[in-house]
Parts: sequence; C-alpha cells; structure tokens
Amino acid sequence: MKRFARHALPLVAMLAVIAACTDQALIKKRMISFPVSELEWIELPDSGGIKYANVRGDLAGESPYEAFVLFPAGKSNPYHYHSRDISTVVMQGTFYAVVDGERTEYPAGSFYFLPGRLDHFSGCAEGQDCLLFQYQDEGFDLVPQRVKAKAD
Repeated sequence: MKRFARHALPLVAMLAVIAACTDQALIKKRMISFPVSELEWIELPDSGGIKYANVRGDLAGESPYEAFVLFPAGKSNPYHYHSRDISTVVMQGTFYAVVDGERTEYPAGSFYFLPGRLDHFSGCAEGQDCLLFQYQDEGFDLVPQRVKAKAD
C-alpha cells in the first residue's frame, strides 16, 4: 500500500497541475479582446452616418450581440421602437431619448434600458459625437412609427 501511495500521490498532483493549466487555457480561449485600434467600423445603410463595431455577435444579425455604436453629434433617429429590449451604456457625448414627450439626456457614464416596443425618439445631442455600447439578447432592429410627438 505504501508503494502505491508513494507513486499515486505524485501522479495525482501532476494530474491536478495539468487540469489547472488546461482550465486556464480553456478560459483564456474564451476571452474576447478588442483594443480600439482593432475595431472594424461599419456604417449602417441609410442611417446618416451611424456606425457600429461588433465585439460579439453581429448588430446587423438575428442573434445576441454586443457592439460599440457611434452617432454623429446632432444626429436624431425618427420616431421608432425596437422589437426587443435594448441596453445602452453612453461612453462619450450626450445621448437622449424622448418618451411620451419627455426628453431624458444621458451624458457619458450613463446606462439606460429601453423595453422592447417602447415608442421613442433618440439621438446624439449637439457638440460631440456619441459613443455607445449596446447589447441585446436578439438582433437589433429599428421599427419606424407614426409621429405622435416632435423631438426637441
């Protein structure tokens, strides 16, 4: 029994080290890293200059995504809704949303969550381009609606 223990314990220790290294390799393989210099910006067609850079998934696809979105300063979206919930972090500039005639401004550092199918205006205030980080559990859409109120 002593002979078995003398050989088994180092073997178990070695296997534990190998397993830990393998776990770290698997974890590192799942890591996603996009330095700003490696972002690939794509302009949304017919958007007036709005661009996005995917970091996971594809904003223009039908699946979950995470992406940076760049709005030119002063750019406003038409009255619309999104079919699914959308979460946004404002990283630069001042983004705004107008819901039921009430305008709320979101300066850099702000977070907002819009439930799916909530009619609203949105856009980037004058003065500085808006850099956003957005994510959704399913693909992005923008469904125009009849104008009920005018954006500020």
